[in-house]
Amino acid sequence: MARSSGADSSGSSRAGTAPGRRTAPTRARPAADPTPSPSPVSLDPSLASWLATHDARLLDDLGAFLRIPSVSARSEHKADVARAAEWLHARLARIGFAVETIPTPGHPVVLAEWRHAAPGAPTVLVYGHYDVQPPEPLELWTSPAFEPTVRDGRLYARGSVDDKGQVWAHVAAVEAHLAVRGALPVNLLFLVEGEEEVGSVHLAPFIERHRERLRCDAVVISDSAMFAPGIPSILSSLRGLAYFELNATGPNGDLHSGMYGGAVVNPATALARVIASLHDPDGRVAIAGFHDAVRPFPDAVLAQMRTLPFDEAGFKRELGVDALFGEARYTTLEKLWTRPTCEVNGLLSGYTGEGAKTVLPGKAMAKVSCRLVPDQDPETIHRLLERHVAAHTPAGVTITVTALHGGRPWRADLSGPLYEACARALASAFGRAPVIQGEGGSIPVVGDFERLLGVPVLLVGFGLPGENAHAPDEWIDLGNLRNGARAMAALWDELARTGL
Repeated sequence: MARSSGADSSGSSRAGTAPGRRTAPTRARPAADPTPSPSPVSLDPSLASWLATHDARLLDDLGAFLRIPSVSARSEHKADVARAAEWLHARLARIGFAVETIPTPGHPVVLAEWRHAAPGAPTVLVYGHYDVQPPEPLELWTSPAFEPTVRDGRLYARGSVDDKGQVWAHVAAVEAHLAVRGALPVNLLFLVEGEEEVGSVHLAPFIERHRERLRCDAVVISDSAMFAPGIPSILSSLRGLAYFELNATGPNGDLHSGMYGGAVVNPATALARVIASLHDPDGRVAIAGFHDAVRPFPDAVLAQMRTLPFDEAGFKRELGVDALFGEARYTTLEKLWTRPTCEVNGLLSGYTGEGAKTVLPGKAMAKVSCRLVPDQDPETIHRLLERHVAAHTPAGVTITVTALHGGRPWRADLSGPLYEACARALASAFGRAPVIQGEGGSIPVVGDFERLLGVPVLLVGFGLPGENAHAPDEWIDLGNLRNGARAMAALWDELARTGL
């Protein structure tokens, strides 16, 4: 793995500064802790010592994993995706797990098991993914996407934060236990898939088919970010997703806009009017019935959310906007984490090439996604959107609404021992209590695990906002990665002590 210090080759010591690159919102450190400190625990010094002593070798192992271009979205990388599964299989087998790489109709699942804990010890399943996003645009990478490079304490590579690096933190934690003690304090399963970046389309059937083998007491997922530098977090909620394609058709082909304009309905204009009707002037989604199933977040959760050190001016500055949008009665974090949305993701119609071509287009298309909150569901939203579009479509044009994919929202019950143990483990590694935060994005597999296995799911990540997941110059902070491994090593001891 390449390593350098100081400024990178462009003269900047910051990531994400290439022209046109978006960075994440600024989240300031709090003046005082907004979250009560959990009762502290101490990581076994022998585990901490082992992780520190073997740090260089562990990072070299991660570098080998990151060099594999396991881009699941592209058929030309199918062999690379399989190679990443083989690498992980061998790595987990080497430290003492019974491992099987199981085919699916798409990319394989790596399933590793260690079931030798003391009688009565809980069983925990760790989920992650070994596939990555495409690296393009390649010219915006400071160093090649699949040549891991360390600069200023950051590890740059595609997959470093999403999700190979975070899987690595778990592997390092269990290797420490097995190397130092020869055993784990809990029974542990790894389920690492190769299709998360293309929608995990085969994972729910896989869980259903192997439900007995996957029986456990809890699922732990690290595929998310901490709230801010120095502030670890536990995720309490995820928004769901309903993704649609709207296709407007009018005349049986493009027409001359001079000969037919004004007499024939323009599908692009009709679709634009439908899109404009999706929100009221205050930014609230205006689809009839859209909010009927929304279950309000508890007052205590909202109150804690308002104590988080969110820098709204920095948020606007880093996004390059001078004003924010949305329902005025909610804070920005509430809009991002607790409110449903309807957003246009893409538009296509008519002539968009160089120069002029005076056509009245025969068709228009839009991609639209709705982020959902409990208890909304994608199927109902599909029906409501179809009804809304039909009501706003003029005669002379037909607009169809096709559902592409979706996932249900999720909200955690934070009262159980799993979350309390994790809070103590995070405090031991990071030196401060975690905060509880929501997430505006979607991880459909979370709901699949809860529904199919009937166990709680813990979402605890070690990335940071602004680490460019899915973008050029993806990176992860090595200090957070090391603390993540320490926290997970402490978590297994905590769960053995408290049970589930």
